[in-house]
Amino acid sequence: MTIFNGPVRARVEGQTLLVTLDRPKANAIDAATSRALYDAFDRLRQDPELRVAILTGAGNRFFCAGWDLKAAAAGEGADADHGPGGFAGLTEFVDIGKPVIAAVNGLAFGGGFELALAADLVVAAEHAEFALPEVTLGIVPDAGGLLRLPARLPRAIAVELLLTGRRLTAADAARWGLVNRVVPAAGLIAAARELAGAVCTAAPLAVAAALEILRETEGAGVRAGYAIQGGGGVPAYRAMLASADAAEGARAFAERRRPVWQGR
Repeated sequence: MTIFNGPVRARVEGQTLLVTLDRPKANAIDAATSRALYDAFDRLRQDPELRVAILTGAGNRFFCAGWDLKAAAAGEGADADHGPGGFAGLTEFVDIGKPVIAAVNGLAFGGGFELALAADLVVAAEHAEFALPEVTLGIVPDAGGLLRLPARLPRAIAVELLLTGRRLTAADAARWGLVNRVVPAAGLIAAARELAGAVCTAAPLAVAAALEILRETEGAGVRAGYAIQGGGGVPAYRAMLASADAAEGARAFAERRRPVWQGR
């Protein structure tokens, strides 16, 4: 079922929301597109029937070329209001409670790389490449690149990429742990759907709790992380502990059957 059309297309496939960025020629993003992407991800957050989203780009050359420089030339400033989700509708949308899988079908440059970094899981086509070339354009990757990349890579590698704009191949990105899987282009969406299906077999409240704990403890040590987790400030974790699904998981294991999740 298609629920959004235009430069951002979204289609419901069972419990998965397939979101496609379609802005020829490079799937670049302006402020209006950021808001449309946010609307799609907000649908994921609010719809209890949806468990996961797959985000990809139309075509096979560009996943996303980042900020639309044509919009910039027409007067859209680097500090333009991209809406409540930040650039690309996702880079500052940290409380969806459900995972987003980026299916990177080609070049992910600038904000496109930042968009992939904001996803929870990444599947990349073999020909995909990643780069943050902002410094070569007189700006910096301030839609999460400067924050997320050093947390994911050894500092020396992250700094090199940030200061030179050097490209990473999909194979290099996998070697550094930036992507989960690298697959032939023809099998990209199938691989993303397979990963989404695996997520959908898990308990929804447990998935939400895991995402919330990861978010709230990021950058904390183990001792501090335990304090945050048990301190009452992680409501999804508390809800999961008291849920019927938690009891159902143990019961189903003991009875050697598949659990039936109710999300409560």
